[in-house]
Amino acid sequence: IGKIVSGATPKTKDVDNYGGSIAWITPADLSGYTSKYISHGSRNITQKGYDSCSTHLMPRGTVLFSSRAPIGYVAIAENPICTNQGFKSIVPNDDIDSEFLYYQLQYLRKKIQEKGSGTTFKEISGKVLGETDIVVPSLEEQSRIVAHIEELFSELDKAVDTLKTTKEQLEVYRQAVLVDIFSQEYPLRQLKEISVALSGFAFKSKNYTPDGKYTVIKIGNVKDGYLDFSRDKTRTNEVTDKILQKYLLKQGDCLITLTGTKRDYGFVSMIERQTDYLLNQRVAALRFDTMIALPEFFRYYLSSLNYRNQFFKYETGNVGQGNVGIKALCEPAVPCPPLDTQKKIVDQISDRLSVCDSIEKTVDTALAQADAMRQSILKQAFEA
Repeated sequence: IGKIVSGATPKTKDVDNYGGSIAWITPADLSGYTSKYISHGSRNITQKGYDSCSTHLMPRGTVLFSSRAPIGYVAIAENPICTNQGFKSIVPNDDIDSEFLYYQLQYLRKKIQEKGSGTTFKEISGKVLGETDIVVPSLEEQSRIVAHIEELFSELDKAVDTLKTTKEQLEVYRQAVLVDIFSQEYPLRQLKEISVALSGFAFKSKNYTPDGKYTVIKIGNVKDGYLDFSRDKTRTNEVTDKILQKYLLKQGDCLITLTGTKRDYGFVSMIERQTDYLLNQRVAALRFDTMIALPEFFRYYLSSLNYRNQFFKYETGNVGQGNVGIKALCEPAVPCPPLDTQKKIVDQISDRLSVCDSIEKTVDTALAQADAMRQSILKQAFEA
């Protein structure tokens, strides 16, 4: 149904290979990308860079399919474009509608992922992708199917937008509660006086193993108020007594992410029970002195705008990515009332946020159902 094309990467050490006018895409450019078409990635390459490697400029309408790290990102080239080696792209024949292929590859994503091979990360070859069976009706029927999918998806998108707006409003309410609570005047102490700040360790990806005893907590696992392993649960047996002593997390540790984009980090979650979690690099932890500091109290405070505004004063980096160092977890002065007051405040916040949390769970369930409905629509469209 078309020609399968691989990509390549010019040498990154040669700055003359980058910054040109040739659009060049990597799988990272499609992370979180939701549009159907893509015109360029975060970096273009020059003619010199293009000539120096085996990437290929492909025409508008090419369907880009990431073949590793991860398998299954899909987009359509809006203009001539090339990729790195993380793609097996398809330049469709004249009797194949690009949008029809785009949606069908979304439907087949899981089946194709299951064919991946490799140890550090899964990858599929052009041969494996080429041997994947797809449904190919007439062009007229392909167009009709695409139109019907998009009609149904449009209705779903409206519902999802409403749900996401609800989540945003819940977050505004949550922050309003925290601002109100922490606007009171309490005694202040520097974080380093009431806690120990822990940096993470650079665990080696080559040592990751599905049957590892220990779970490595990475940036993507730390969300605002909870830990998320739905997309990435990394396990390892790469431990020594020294590593366990320094990086094994304990109940009550408050985690905070130190790197991200557009201030989309600084998320805080707390270890609520003793686990086999290990602290990875660019995630830090605060281990509080429980004789004077209640971890639950500071879990809330560290998530509040009161603290986040202080946290980002330590930010360095460029426009695309920000970083915060361990100073942000040591130097800021934070409220530290007596323990009994901290406990009352935690109970107060929990009471006020309990309804909010219940609504959010309902919204999250509805969002998951919307994703399931999307897959159901694709299944009905493409099952032979």
